[in-house]
Parts: sequence; C-alpha cells; structure tokens
Amino acid sequence: MFRVAVDVGGTFTDCLVLEESTGELRQFKAPTTPSDPSVGLMNALKKAATAYELMVEGFVSQIGLLIHGTTLATNTLIKKDGAKTGMVTTRYFADVIEIRRGYKNVRTSMYNVFVPPYEPLVPRRRRLEVTERSTYEGEIVTALNEEDVRRAAEQLRADSVESVAICFLHSYAAPENERRTQEIIREILPDVHVATSHDILPVWREWERFSTTVVSAYVGPVVEQYLEALERRLHENDFGGTLLMMLSDGLVETVDRCRQRAVYLIGSGPAAAPAAAIYAGETAGHRNVLSFDMGGTSLDIGVIMDAEIPTTTENWAGDERVGIKMVDIHSAGAGGGSIAWIDSLGLLRVGPQSAGSDPGPACYGNGGTSPTTTDADVLLGYVDPDYFLGGEIKLDRSEAAEAVRTGVAEPLGMTETEGAQAILTAVSSFMADQISEVFTSRGLDVRDIAIVAGGGAGPVHAAFVAERLSVPTVIVPSVAATFSAFGMFAMDIGRNYARSYIASAEAADVGRIADLFQQMEDEAATGLQAMGAQAGEVGFARTVAMRYIGQFSEVEVSFPSGEVNNESLSEAVANFHRRHEELYTFQMPWKGTELLTFYLKATVQKARFELREAEEGDSEASAAQKSTRECVFESVAVATPVYDGSLLRAGNRLEGPAIVEETTTTIVVPPAFICEVDRQHGYVLTSQTAIASADA
Repeated sequence: MFRVAVDVGGTFTDCLVLEESTGELRQFKAPTTPSDPSVGLMNALKKAATAYELMVEGFVSQIGLLIHGTTLATNTLIKKDGAKTGMVTTRYFADVIEIRRGYKNVRTSMYNVFVPPYEPLVPRRRRLEVTERSTYEGEIVTALNEEDVRRAAEQLRADSVESVAICFLHSYAAPENERRTQEIIREILPDVHVATSHDILPVWREWERFSTTVVSAYVGPVVEQYLEALERRLHENDFGGTLLMMLSDGLVETVDRCRQRAVYLIGSGPAAAPAAAIYAGETAGHRNVLSFDMGGTSLDIGVIMDAEIPTTTENWAGDERVGIKMVDIHSAGAGGGSIAWIDSLGLLRVGPQSAGSDPGPACYGNGGTSPTTTDADVLLGYVDPDYFLGGEIKLDRSEAAEAVRTGVAEPLGMTETEGAQAILTAVSSFMADQISEVFTSRGLDVRDIAIVAGGGAGPVHAAFVAERLSVPTVIVPSVAATFSAFGMFAMDIGRNYARSYIASAEAADVGRIADLFQQMEDEAATGLQAMGAQAGEVGFARTVAMRYIGQFSEVEVSFPSGEVNNESLSEAVANFHRRHEELYTFQMPWKGTELLTFYLKATVQKARFELREAEEGDSEASAAQKSTRECVFESVAVATPVYDGSLLRAGNRLEGPAIVEETTTTIVVPPAFICEVDRQHGYVLTSQTAIASADA
C-alpha cells in the first residue's frame, strides 16, 4: 500500500509517495495545468505508477491515504473569478463588508485620498437585509421574518446568483436564525452554494466573520467543481482509499466538509511547509528555523521558534480579510518563474508577476519571452539545461539568453551574464528584505536561526539569501523539491474549533466555559471518527484569546486541560500576563483581563514513518563528481565541480563553490559555504565565517 501527498503549486504539481512496506519515499513532479488542476495531479500519479512499473489504475487502487494541498481557492480570490455571490444579513448591516475598519486597501494608508475605494466581492445591490436580531449573549430579541428571507431569495434568484453568504449579527452566540434562513434559501435556490457565518467562523467581531463568510461563498462553487472533478478522476482509476484536503491551519479535512467551508483551503499547500521545516530542523539539531519554500511562482516563509508551528487569525488574502486561524506564512512574489522587468525609474525588479507553468520561463521553450529567475540560473551555470527534472525537461539556453539580453541586459547596458547576475542579486536582495521585515516585526534576530530550504528553486537560492542575512546554516532536506507535500506526512491530522464568550476573567462563568470546551470536544470526537480515528486516539489542546480590559488586540495563550474551574482560569490569566511580557516587554497584573474566544485543537498523532538513512561509505565526495562547469559567483566565472547527489554518502563534505544535482532540484554551494551530507541524505550548508568563529 502507498500513502501519497500531492501539492498543486503555481508551476509544478509535486507528488510524494511513501511505500508503507519499505518506508521508502519517492518524489515526482508534473507541470501544473491551470485550466483543470486535477489533470496535472493525475499526470503526477501516472509518473509515480510508471516508476513502480504499474498501470495507473493499479497504482491508484493501492493508495490507502491521499492528502492533497491546492492553491485553487487562493488563486480564485486573487484573480477575482469566483462565483456570482449574494448576501443576506441583519437589517442595517449590509455595509459592514464595505465599511470594514476604514481600510481602503490593506497595502496602503486608510487616509490616502488617492487610493480608489475597496470593491467588495458582493456589490451593494446583492447585499439584502432581513429583520432579525440577537444579542452577544445569545438571546434572540427579534424573531426572524421569514417573508423577508423569501423575498431576498427570490430577488437573488432573479439576479442568477451562484452562491449566498448568510451573515447575521451575533450568530456565533445564537445560530438559530441563520440555520432557518439557510433552510429557506435552499428550498428556493436548491442548486446554489450557501455559506453561513456561524459555521464558517463562530467567533465575535462582525466584520471579520462577515468577510470570511463572503470569501468562502465566493470561492465555494469553484472549489466544489474541482473536488467533484478530482473525485471522479480518482474513482475512474479505481481509487478506494481516503482523500483528505490540506487546510490553511496546518491540519487536514474531509472533502465533504471542505465543500461547505471552502475558505479553509486558502493557503492550503504552503501551510504544510513549516511541518516539513520542523522535521528537517530537528533532525539537524535546530529547533529555531526559517521555513524557506521557494517554488516556481512564489516564496513562502515561516518563522518557527522552539519547533512550534506559528498560527494567526490576522490574515489577508489579497484585499480580503480572512479571520480563520491559519499557519502564519508570509508569501512574496519571488519564485523560479518570477519575471524580471525594468520599472519607470529604470531600476531592475523581479516579480511579483510570474511566467507560471504556461508558458513558463523563456528557457522552457513554450513561447515565453520574459526573463525569469530560472533563465538567470541557467545562464549563471547553476542549472544544467540537459538535467532539469533529471533530464525529463530540456531547457533552451539560447532562449534564456535572448530573454535576458532583450529584457534586462540591453536596457541596462550590460552583457547577458551581467544581466543574469543582476537578476540573481535583485531577487536575493528582495527575499532577504522580506525575511528581515518578518523577523524585525517579531523582535527576533534572523542570525539566531537556520534556514530550511525547500521547493524546486529553494536549494538553488537559499545560500545566497543566507549570505546576505549572515545566517550561518542552511539545511536542504532530501525531500526539498516536494517540501510542502512532505509536510503533509510530517504533520498531525486534526481540526481546529473556536467559540466566543466575552467576559471579564473575574466575572466569567466557569460552567459556561466548561460547556464550550465540551461542545467543541464532542464535535471534534465525532468529526475525527468520521476520518477514521478512534475516540481514545484524539488529543486536545486548549487555548484562549485574552486582553487587558480596554485593549483592542488580544493574545492567545494556553488554557489548562482537565476540569475547568477557578484554578484553571487563574492559570490561564497567569499565562496571559507572562505571554504579554514576552511579546511586549511588560505586563499589568493589577489590571483586569477579558476573555474573548476559546480555541480547541483536536489531533490524532500522525502515522509513524522515518526517512531512510543514507548509506555511509569510505569513498570521498570526489567519487560522486560527474563533471566541472563554469558557474558565475559575484560576477566571477569559476570552474565548479558538479556532483551526482545520488552517489554522495553520509558524511561526504564539499567545499564551495560546488553544485549538487538531484533529480528534482539543484543545490548550489557558494564559495563562502561548506556542505556536508547528513545521515538522511540531506545537505547542511555552513558558512565558512561561522566555522572560523567557532574554531576561534
């Protein structure tokens, strides 16, 4: 039997296969097919079947578990090609999603009069109000006017909407009116996707909840269509295992539940990368790491301290506020396919626009003419045109040279090689700046961590970025090319739950808090059993979002397990004071605290697996050298040894400059680094400056 993880990226679809009988992991890549990503997924599975000398039906029938991450929801939101969406809301609250908190645009000041107004996903004419009202304590003070709902549904039908978001005030405390509204709308519009705010995000703050629900409704029909197509293709090929979807919170979910909660698929693929970074970092003896996932379209970075996956509810997807708990990932438009261009000031820029997989970089020979990061890598000698994806895809160096010459070199008065070096410098500086910004905003020093490089382009570029940031160590795991897919194996399976109860800690009803946690635990036990877990296998972790009375923002802290009583509540308050001081350098134990939202993370421990250890041998690294080619480092051409990664052994040591070629990626070791092969056939690059300092 096989366990398979598939991550559909912007350029490539990554497939990682674990053969359960041997524990062997094998990696496969296929170009992503943007028009129907399920085609690219099946192409990746066909490659895996061929490698195992099986027909695709025979291979797919032996898959017991398939975990799938996709950027479909994210791309739908970014491209604004989602469903025609309507909204039904409490009377006088139709403009909440447009007023927001005064934000015109998340990337600019709310006071900039030259910024055009924000355009909601649901225009004003399709935001319909009905009579109903509840309080934050859960009391229904105005009954739902069902005739209002029927009139709204008829109006939305006349407008040919494809999806409806139901967003009532305080529905997190009193969901009955939303449920009844959903029933009526489904009677009148049986084929329309419906999202309710109490199901999508049952927490306080109406704008965050309304916005998140509208986003889910907007991307829902597209996600539903894709999931139906995917299930159909899998079943046509005799799939009988379990299909789980990777969520934005770093956990997984069943397909049926994802259909109704599509917003949880935003950021789906990249959310698994931190789990892979933790695994690789701990293997190399590092618990503080930077997850550096550079693929064909983007760079996704995550700061991991003490081997804890960071999460946040302060999320934006484009200009849309998404209030669900998500893995704290910072994305930037810097990938192998990022396009280099000259701005209006005559300065070289790289990204955020990308050549993607179609047409792809110029060197792909598919009609692309814009210079990209990958084109520069080819011209600098880092990537062998005849060994891209192990020789499966032949790159055209002349096309890369032409693109760099016309797009960068000639406008800047440079040679082709100088233009390629300028692209590398620009993209490395941009990535280093993005990382510095993330660390500075958290009050951390980037020099205290190790970089774990993943993605097809990550191992090529990570050391250059580390050099700019004075980071001493870069770890390249053996599964770097399928980094997020591996993270899907390395994480636990589970779900996150949330319930709001707003009260001061001094006056809080501990019985009500106990009931909230019990509700979530019961729901979790039922949900995880549907995913194949046994009741005794489910573990729970409680947290609570708190703040000092009068503060606007809150801090999430641990809430003790076991019986909920005054002692456990006092412990949570003490945890809040300590955490507040860690984050902001002070605490105010004399000031009252306020409870806002209670969270429960329910998990089942991941199935055990181990990466196979690399063979050790007496042979020197020179035995794995396959050739020497000219590479450019800091504008200087250097004869650089090229090694066959499959022939290297644990303990082999390479002095930079060096190139290590794996089937699915290339590791570039600049002159300032030493590279050592670890026991799991990963690569640990260490700055020679750091080595000299340690020896001093």
